[in-house]
Amino acid sequence: MRHALYTAIVAVLIALIGSCTASKGNVRPEFLNCVQHCDATTCPAELPLALRLTFWSCNENCRYECMQQITDRAIQDGTPVYQYYGKWPFYRLLGIQEPASVLFSIGNGYVHYYYYKILRREIPNGYFMKPFMLVFALVGINAWVWSTVFHSRDFPVTEKLDYFSAGLFLLYSLYYALIRLFHIENRVIIRLLTVLISILFLAHVSYLSFYRFDYGYNMMASVIVGSLQLALWVGWAVLQYIKPENKDRRSYAYLVIVSVVGTGAAMCLELFDFAPFLRVLDAHSLWHLSTIPLMIMWYRFVLLDTPHEMRLGTKH
Repeated sequence: MRHALYTAIVAVLIALIGSCTASKGNVRPEFLNCVQHCDATTCPAELPLALRLTFWSCNENCRYECMQQITDRAIQDGTPVYQYYGKWPFYRLLGIQEPASVLFSIGNGYVHYYYYKILRREIPNGYFMKPFMLVFALVGINAWVWSTVFHSRDFPVTEKLDYFSAGLFLLYSLYYALIRLFHIENRVIIRLLTVLISILFLAHVSYLSFYRFDYGYNMMASVIVGSLQLALWVGWAVLQYIKPENKDRRSYAYLVIVSVVGTGAAMCLELFDFAPFLRVLDAHSLWHLSTIPLMIMWYRFVLLDTPHEMRLGTKH
């Protein structure tokens, strides 16, 4: 799954192993002097339409131009390439800061949209999980929309919307797992669970919005919720194979395992972060690319699981 979960886990692991991506090109004298000179000699100035439409200011454009000039010299001289304001020096495209991550975020969002239509068409209305499946897809679409926006232009508001939408996706995924794996069909219990998840989400957003935006807290909260979800699904999948006498075992449970293991392998891209290839593809964008087929596997599991569940009578 899942954009928020694995982003959080990766972030914690990176924090534990050191500051391998903590280089701050934006505090180096060479960069500061370049920006100061650019501001003094070119600003204010009318920027190209694409930059105005994506809300670039003259000062921000100076930062971008200086970052690229310094990176050009670093590559030519064989010296280290630095990050600036927490990001690698990507080539922008029509004002978009991280074109590859934007493209792959759109791809992930499209997977949810595509399977939303399939679920709505092919899942019988009598199956009690259908509404939860559809909301899962919609929450996924929302998460990747804001990922697209955030990677297009990094502002405090787009960052928060990306984090909050990803957090909602993560919490809803746990909610979905609990209902599906424990076959919770009692409406009172579902309502209580819905209220609990809603309170947790609102408390999480309120703390980050009105107290302080604590990245460490956000990471750990995501890891805790995500670990619960992963434990549930992996435990269920393993049980399908260690009890061969079970007539109700699901031969397709491997899809869940492959999805989880595949995402774990993709995390290594984040752990071994590197300057973007051709200033376009970095580890984070490739990680977004890898989640596209993994999410397709997830939806394949859902579609295979539905008729099996309905044969067991789990319907209203």
